[in-house]
Amino acid sequence: MSFFEPWQHYTHPCVRQLAFCIASPSIISSVPSELIIEHSFDLHEHNFWSIQFLQYQTRLEKLDEDPTELLLFMSKLKSTRLGLRFERFLLFWLLDEQYHSFKLIGHSLQQIQGKQTLGELDFLIFNRETQHTEHWEVAIKYYLAESEARLTQWYGLNRHDTLARKLQHFTHKQFQFNTIDQHSIHKKYAVIKGQLFYPSQNASLLAPQWVNCMRRTGFWGNTPLSHLYSLTRHEWIAPNAHHSSACMWWRDGLYCNLNQDVFYMYRQQFLQAPYKYG
Repeated sequence: MSFFEPWQHYTHPCVRQLAFCIASPSIISSVPSELIIEHSFDLHEHNFWSIQFLQYQTRLEKLDEDPTELLLFMSKLKSTRLGLRFERFLLFWLLDEQYHSFKLIGHSLQQIQGKQTLGELDFLIFNRETQHTEHWEVAIKYYLAESEARLTQWYGLNRHDTLARKLQHFTHKQFQFNTIDQHSIHKKYAVIKGQLFYPSQNASLLAPQWVNCMRRTGFWGNTPLSHLYSLTRHEWIAPNAHHSSACMWWRDGLYCNLNQDVFYMYRQQFLQAPYKYG
């Protein structure tokens, strides 16, 4: 299958990562039916992100020639967490209002009642095309499937981070607000990108219907494989055009091949007791 992966055409690592954050499709194409919905939310249509990339393409080309502005913007992020890095890339893009139909109203907006913080909104956006105010919650995640790959069987590298728990948090907590700072919220979107991995010992495992087939998946296992090299943490967003390291020893982490069409999450230990969903 051919995947839309235009970030591979850029040279500078930071620009490749920015292009990924914009162009890559969500890891899920629909809200799983297993999820108990308390506060409803949507996912963008499958071609939404490819359209955003095409509108931003000339800007990315200029940044690839001179990434100074982007590097300065990203340097203000002191955390090494991939989720915050992903969020900041999207903030950079949203602030470039001439390339899309969105006007950023606010970022990291806290909803406070008395002395209690009820929650925080990642992005509040005005859509100039629809004239709607939109609330976006964003995340970049890497989940490993077990057994039958049901919703309850996708685990992050931190055992307590599961896809079920993340989606639960969206519907029960993050999308509970209908207004903020006198803005009525018309639409709520979950933006969840990254990559899903199937167990290498069960390569024939069928993908759930809600897995987005337009996003490349990988494999995970406990056996070192040949012809793969280790990715640095930032390269989990998008691998560099050239090897960033000669690191070939096998430790927990993400590996890929030279063509970047095989992604393998290596784990020295098998995943352990499951998180109980519900």
